[in-house]
Amino acid sequence: MGLSTTGDIISHAIARNFGIGAFNVIGIEHAEAIVAGAEQVRAPVLLQLSENTIRFHFGQLAPIGLACLAIARSSTVAVSVHLDHATSVELCHEAQALGITSLMFDGSTLPYDRNVAETMQVASWGHARGMWMEAELGEIGGKAGVHVPGARTNPDQAVKFVEQTRVDALAVAIGTSHAMLERSAKLDLALLARLRDAVPVPLVMHGSSGVTDDDLGNAVRAGMVKINVGTQLNQVFVGAVRTALDGTDSVDPRVFMAPGRDAISSTVGRILVAIGADTDL
Repeated sequence: MGLSTTGDIISHAIARNFGIGAFNVIGIEHAEAIVAGAEQVRAPVLLQLSENTIRFHFGQLAPIGLACLAIARSSTVAVSVHLDHATSVELCHEAQALGITSLMFDGSTLPYDRNVAETMQVASWGHARGMWMEAELGEIGGKAGVHVPGARTNPDQAVKFVEQTRVDALAVAIGTSHAMLERSAKLDLALLARLRDAVPVPLVMHGSSGVTDDDLGNAVRAGMVKINVGTQLNQVFVGAVRTALDGTDSVDPRVFMAPGRDAISSTVGRILVAIGADTDL
């Protein structure tokens, strides 16, 4: 299939009742590994680039963004490239100009009214250019964002937020948290069911690295569509690199980076199966 739009991939997932894995890219090895893992289980996948990753690449989106697009084009499964947690409008514009078809504008740390106003403006701009737009709703009146331990999304406010901003998907808080190193998150599946029934757009789960495979599947069956994973890939990559370094005196980076890349591929494949990987795209 190769390079696809996020909107098409998400629509296909909704029609067939499975989840879409959206995996964070740090470097080109991550992107290669994510797509290889998706190809192993014949499932569509999203490559996500965050502002943190772009800062790591000296603040330049184009080199890593174009690399991800090239890897997507050469894939045998459907792959989309997504800009994640963007707070800079200028970065959103650059992503669209490169050929990235979707983004998540993150105003979750802003007061509610300002989050609505800025998200609505970016969503209107993106829709005029055929982009799929995701957003995140912060706590009522708060500036900490929703993805902190114990935070929960209010269904009534979520409905209002989507109506006001007209985004295509909403990241909601049901018990996960970013950067979890242990898979110990306790999902509020009853709240997820309420959100699914109330909110008229696909739901997104951030912080999915802290969720067990069984609960990933449970979340998809309860209404979650897009599953974001980052920290878990970094964990297995670093673990494999450390093991390889302990066993060699080689100064060739390929000797220890290849096992790290393979570890990411295996993890991606396992997660895609857990969320009901579909083979018909």
